This record gives sequence, C-alpha cells and structure tokens, in this order.
Amino acid sequence: MAERTFIMLKPIAVSRGIVGSIISRFESKGFRIAALKLVRVKREMAERLYAIHVGKPFYQSLIDSITGKEVVVAILEGRSAVEVVRLMVGATDPVKASPGTIRGDYGLDITSNIIHASDSQESYEYEHKIFFSKDEILD
Repeated sequence: MAERTFIMLKPIAVSRGIVGSIISRFESKGFRIAALKLVRVKREMAERLYAIHVGKPFYQSLIDSITGKEVVVAILEGRSAVEVVRLMVGATDPVKASPGTIRGDYGLDITSNIIHASDSQESYEYEHKIFFSKDEILD
C-alpha cells in the first residue's frame, strides 16, 4: 500500500537552482508526486511547521530562515514513503550526512540544510495541511 509524505525544499535549494535535481531523485526512486508548488512562506506557516521546536535555542533561526522566502513544497507517494524519503534526505546536520544523501550532497549549514521531510505519518498529516488544501492533492 502506498504511503504519503511531505517535503519542503528550503529557500537555499530554490536560490541555488537545485530544485529540479532534488525532485528528480525522488522520481527516479519511484515516488509519485501527488502535489507540488512554489510558496512564499508566511510567518504563521513557519510557526505552525516548526511548532514542535518552540522554546529550543534554534527555533527563531528556523522561523527566520524560511519566513518571507520561497520554498517548494510537495507530497510524495510510494511504498514506505516516510522512511525511504528520510533515508534519502540524510542526517539533519549536512556535515554529518552521508555522501549520496540530499543533505550530504548539497548541504553545509544545519539551519539551511536544503530540505525538510516529515519524520512520521502523524507529522505528514499535520504538515501537509499547512501548505496544501484537499483540492490541490491528486488522488
């Protein structure tokens, strides 16, 4: 049975022009794109996405890193989507991410680490609704 997950390509990925390369990796792996769009992130959206980190020392830098900037958001669908996408994305700190992962190949900074990916099915259910309405997601 196919599972869905949410990803957000951060402003650094958009400004560096590597969105196509990253999306291509997921397509090559066999994921179907159920939704995809370019969004300018409003503060309220950033705060909802990173609500789990409220009170942590890096919270404000996370909010500032995406607020008012363009990101590409997508819903990917495929077998074990959450787990496989997380493996493809790599460790949160790009310096520690393995070569061959998205963060390992493209990232250097932990805050601007190229991509966000849901870490569970529950996170997907919460996160994708911040950026997509039901009618924007293909069946």
